[in-house]
Amino acid sequence: MVSFALAVNPAMFLPLFAVMNLWYAVPLIVSVSMVCAATRHEEFGPILNHAVRFGFWIAIFMGAVMALLAVINMLA
Repeated sequence: MVSFALAVNPAMFLPLFAVMNLWYAVPLIVSVSMVCAATRHEEFGPILNHAVRFGFWIAIFMGAVMALLAVINMLA
């Protein structure tokens, strides 16, 4: 049944594929936050603490930008 739906209207599955691309952000957030935290601290405990906090703020910022773009898209 799925192959029939893809043959009829493949565009209806584009949002699903877009959501799947968000998983590429996870290793990017982890690596950026670890590098940024490692440039500020030398011991592993403070590095991990800072990386978790910084990764959280990166995710919040990305979510806010995504929400802003969704609102702009709805208004257009």
